[in-house]
Amino acid sequence: MKFQRLKDLREDHDKLQKDIANILGISQQYYSEYEQGNRTIPTEHLIKLSLYYNTSMDYLVGLTNEPKPYTRKK
Repeated sequence: MKFQRLKDLREDHDKLQKDIANILGISQQYYSEYEQGNRTIPTEHLIKLSLYYNTSMDYLVGLTNEPKPYTRKK
């Protein structure tokens, strides 16, 4: 499954794949495989990305079109 929203959000924030890979602590190539849908994204990385982009994991993976995150625990 290709995750177009990961690429779209990254580009909207004027970031390169290597920038996001650094946030996740992985290589650029590894992150690229997330965007292309060639590698399963661990929940830990989805959480980091949703916090970074201030959206929900559901939005990241295309389960909702609502980018606003749910109310989070403090």
